[in-house]
Amino acid sequence: MDATVPAHVPVAERAPERDFAPALGDVEAAPKSVGRLEAIVVRPSVETRRTVDEARVDVELGVVGDCWLERGSSSTPDRSARLDSQVTVISTRVLAAIEPDRGRWPLAGDQLYVDLDLSQANLPPGTRLEIGDVVLEVTPEPHIGCSKFSARFGSDALRWTNSSRGRELRMRGMNTQCVRGGSVRVGDGVRVAGR
Repeated sequence: MDATVPAHVPVAERAPERDFAPALGDVEAAPKSVGRLEAIVVRPSVETRRTVDEARVDVELGVVGDCWLERGSSSTPDRSARLDSQVTVISTRVLAAIEPDRGRWPLAGDQLYVDLDLSQANLPPGTRLEIGDVVLEVTPEPHIGCSKFSARFGSDALRWTNSSRGRELRMRGMNTQCVRGGSVRVGDGVRVAGR
């Protein structure tokens, strides 16, 4: 599948509050050592998403075709891109809880969508993940939800993912850096290579 999704799609009408507590057990039960790459999203520009079946990941460029390098970061003095947030990874179990329409998942803005336990306890900074030919290293930089995430998935989803337990589980996702480049494909195993 190769589809382009505009990132400005508004959140669907929702009840004022949703109870995500029943989904917590499923998030916590994600595989610890070997998971699966469920989706790949490339962001050609800030407000565009493209789902692809395969992508190249480069140690300098990040996900090839993604705007990470060009977009840069407001947190660096020269607004250059941060290597510690080169490739972002998010749990499909969390996304399934907050958004039943899988077609809207790319709006999260992450690049790799996985079924794996992303918790800080399971994947502390420095942990390496093998996905296809690629090796990613988990960085200490937290990945937290923002107003765009809230606008797309609801303020209740933002509160849940940014809660203390949500941060422990990295429900908003995690930042990684590519340490060995190569190709990744939907369906690839996601293996914890070393902690």
